[in-house]
Amino acid sequence: MNRVRPVVLCILDGVGLGLGEEDDAWATAPTPNLDRWKAERPWIPLQAHGRAVGLPSDGDMGNSEVGHNALGAGRVFDQGAKLVEGALASGALFEGPHWSELMRRDCVHFLGLLSDGNVHSHVDHLHQMIARAAQDGMKRIRVHVLTDGRDVSARSALEWVEPLERSLAAHREAGRDYRIASGGGRMHMTMDRYEADWAMVQRGWACHVHGTGRPFPSASDAIRTLYAEDAEVDDQWLPAFVITGEDGQPVGPIEDGHGVIFFNFRGDRAIEISRAFEDSALSTIDRGRVPNTYFVGMMEYDGDLKVPQNYLVAPPAIDRTVGEALVRAGRRSWVCSETQKYGHVTFFFNGNRSGMIDEGRERYVEIPSDDLPFDERPWMKAAEITDQAVRAIHSQRWDHVRLNIANGDMVGHTGDLEATRVAMAAVDLCVGRLWKAVRAVDGVLLVTADHGNAEEMLQRKKGRILTDAQGEPLVRTSHSLNPVPFFVLDDRGTWGFTEQASGGSIARVGTTLLQMLDADVPDGYLPSLLERKR
Repeated sequence: MNRVRPVVLCILDGVGLGLGEEDDAWATAPTPNLDRWKAERPWIPLQAHGRAVGLPSDGDMGNSEVGHNALGAGRVFDQGAKLVEGALASGALFEGPHWSELMRRDCVHFLGLLSDGNVHSHVDHLHQMIARAAQDGMKRIRVHVLTDGRDVSARSALEWVEPLERSLAAHREAGRDYRIASGGGRMHMTMDRYEADWAMVQRGWACHVHGTGRPFPSASDAIRTLYAEDAEVDDQWLPAFVITGEDGQPVGPIEDGHGVIFFNFRGDRAIEISRAFEDSALSTIDRGRVPNTYFVGMMEYDGDLKVPQNYLVAPPAIDRTVGEALVRAGRRSWVCSETQKYGHVTFFFNGNRSGMIDEGRERYVEIPSDDLPFDERPWMKAAEITDQAVRAIHSQRWDHVRLNIANGDMVGHTGDLEATRVAMAAVDLCVGRLWKAVRAVDGVLLVTADHGNAEEMLQRKKGRILTDAQGEPLVRTSHSLNPVPFFVLDDRGTWGFTEQASGGSIARVGTTLLQMLDADVPDGYLPSLLERKR
């Protein structure tokens, strides 16, 4: 087999360009490799949020799903939030057969993440759908809320729950039986992904469907009580609660004949709960009684697996991806990440397509993630991913090696600055090993990120750090609006940046990669970031 000069793309999940201040985990961690590259190697900032990746506005933070879509598509497609907003504004969301069928049910349950994070969902979408259901004559609605604390402030749940309770109370005064039925934290229940922890789905199913959980008279009472009992718990991890009526019974178990709308638009954390409602053969959790419901997702979460069967808004139709272009050109690709981001570097990078494009020319490797809190294992599986990648690089069998190292994002979401510094140190050690391997085979290493996170760990307003009532800085657990780096490590000096490279969208990495691998670039791709210098 001919030995190749590989082009390696390393995606540092959640590592943006921060201010270099005390809460910048990159700037304050021992990261000699990244720091040296920033000082000595060619690099530019790229945009990984807002309209640069297909989101409605430049005030919308990027996320791993849309970031990997953009990297692998070579173009910018309107993404979930923007598609849903358009369907609501035009009324198209309510014109299909699924909404009409839901309105014929005795009760409709809305289940999803309650915040304005606009990464997995948006609270405004829920309010608009409830208002339209009332207009369409729906008499009974139950809402099952998943508290966020990850894409928004750590303890902000009441900002969304209290207005929802007031709105539902107004509907009750108008003669409609609308109320919150259950709730709990997004990382405790329901929203697992990549089959990493089915117990989360088990807990959510028991709470939402069977009404199993600690009883409270209202969701706001539940949240205040849980806050008071545990000063450390944030919204991501709130335990399951159910709302009970005057008779002491849960007000909203899901029964036969009911309609269910899962109102998250992002797919990764929606697939498993959708399967729990739809897959009669599912055996990974003990569902007990499985109600015969009409289940509808906000979007189609997996186009290949057809999950869910019914959905309100069609996802972006991403065609002619980088992966397909590489296969057509006869290039061989090796791809790896741990479970938490495996689907991003495969499914999302490939335009929301499951499985390999060509088993003869591709190999996908998944490293099982730890089933432990990320701040307790901030190194995650970065070393194991790197071990595998180094072997793939040294084999010189693969034209393209693609990997995602997830620490910056997953540990950054915990809000633990010290743990995130450890995470960044682990990331730096691993990228240094990658470069040593790439250099040994005369390859090229490209290092970028899908969005920011670890570089901004405290909340700010107009540059000023926000504090709580005791004067303590408010922790930030969400993604950032910061640009991300794009490093080019090429000892031959074959490639250099174009004059128009800096500040562009990360979608331009797609054309760049194809050009470097001498593959035809599909029509409509954004311009390359690099040009051949020698």
